[in-house]
Formats: sequence, structure tokens, C-alpha cells
Amino acid sequence: MSLLDSVLGALANSQPGVQPPAPGATQGTPGSVLLSTVISMLANGQHPQGAGVGGLGDLVGRFTQGGMGDVIGSWIGHGQNAPMSGDQITKVLGSDVIGQIASQLGLSHGDAAGQLSQMLPEVINRLTPQGQAPSGGLGGMDDILASLTKK
Repeated sequence: MSLLDSVLGALANSQPGVQPPAPGATQGTPGSVLLSTVISMLANGQHPQGAGVGGLGDLVGRFTQGGMGDVIGSWIGHGQNAPMSGDQITKVLGSDVIGQIASQLGLSHGDAAGQLSQMLPEVINRLTPQGQAPSGGLGGMDDILASLTKK
């Protein structure tokens, strides 16, 4: 079971009346906070908890500039997702972004980058089921969370 499946499963099986952390939350289980951070990164426009990443288009641009456009392309397109290491994601996003995420999660830089490198491909893959990025972006944080939790 993937990290994303575990987090979504835990949210789905939470006690009645218990809501998942709001996108951008800094408290909760490390997995739910990581998911919230990833959602904030992918939402249209920049959000403070999104570590300065301004949506899917900005993320694609960063990967392309970092020589990893084919990797994020595999996450968006059909077929197998190309793997990415924590070191590679740190190179693409920068140590400042990873540091901010690590601080939100209460983890070391390496652990935060490793977890992000596992969850980000899965989230992007699930949010782009047609094999291409939507021209208008993925929408706001609530839209993204709703898309991820659809049955």
C-alpha cells in the first residue's frame, strides 16, 4: 500500500465527525500534513503552506528547468510513474523549499524529501487521469482534496 493510500485510508476511516486537516494545515499526523502540503503546492496560486510552489504549472516548469521534465511528464501521462529520489526532488525544488516542508512535518530534510518523493508522483498521477495537465490548473485546495478522495 502506498503512502498516499495509507493517508487517504486513514482519513476515510477516521471517526465520524472528524474532518481531515484543512489543506495547508501544520498539525495532524505526518502523512496528513504532508498530503496537505502537497495539495497546497499543486493548488492554483501560491499558498504559504505550499512552500512557495505556485501550482502544477509552476512545478512542471521547475522540473523542466532542473532537467527532470520527463519524470514529471510520466506522472501526468499514462503508464508507469518514473521514480524520483529525495536528493533529486531537493535538487529540483531547492533546499529552502524542502527545509520549509521538513519544518512543517517535524522531520529532517532527508526524511521530508524522501516522503515527498513518494507522495508527489502518486498525487499528480491521480489528479491527471486523462494523461494531461488541465489547461486551467488543478483548481483550489478543496477541489484537489475532493478529487483525491472520490471513490
